[in-house]
Amino acid sequence: MDLRKGFHEPAEKPRRFYKAVTVIEAGGGWQVQLDGRNLRTPKASLMVLPTRAVAEQVAAEWAAQTDVIEMAAMHATRLANTAIETIGGSRDGVADQVAQYAGADLLCYFADDPAALLARQEEAWLPILARAEVEEGLVFERCTGIVHKAQPGETLTKVREIALSLDDFQLAGLAFGVALFGSALLAVGLLRGWMSGEAAFDVSRLDEAFQEEKWGVDAEAAERTARLRGEAAMLDRWFRNLGA
Repeated sequence: MDLRKGFHEPAEKPRRFYKAVTVIEAGGGWQVQLDGRNLRTPKASLMVLPTRAVAEQVAAEWAAQTDVIEMAAMHATRLANTAIETIGGSRDGVADQVAQYAGADLLCYFADDPAALLARQEEAWLPILARAEVEEGLVFERCTGIVHKAQPGETLTKVREIALSLDDFQLAGLAFGVALFGSALLAVGLLRGWMSGEAAFDVSRLDEAFQEEKWGVDAEAAERTARLRGEAAMLDRWFRNLGA
């Protein structure tokens, strides 16, 4: 379940139909209201959020809309929708997907050359690999080049167990993170607070940044990078607001 794909904007974006956005405590959690009416998911489920902080994060997205509602940019709202509508009925499948990313984790594939790129990868990636082993018991096999390297079955089982230990809101964030970074290690690291969202994103694109330094970057690529870094920052806030 790639939470960053499969979303389609409607042909005509809905116009903003409300003035006030508020957060209230109700229903065993926290709810966002638009002009006093409770926010609901696309399938009409009441959106009850586990902490006031994450409710305020969702509310801030709705308050930031201007003439039209840009749902594609409302990532916290979409994560909340997914956590409520989807995750509970597919937890095993989501955990399997996280483990699949771990089985071909970006941080295990080091460059053959140039030496300067390898040095950057080792500086950024090796401490994360070491911390994952010490704190989570996750032992990964590193390799060079792009040929697939099988990871220990015990490691993939532990990654799956980490995913299943999370509540639905945290698991929705973890699934979003593995797709964003191309790395279960970075998503788990962000969940645990080992690094900021922006730092995790920068670590995930060391190769790309290295090539940009050599060949330059066009405006479209720069815009995409800024957008994805913003998603990483959003995910960092999501985890912290959930108390992860």
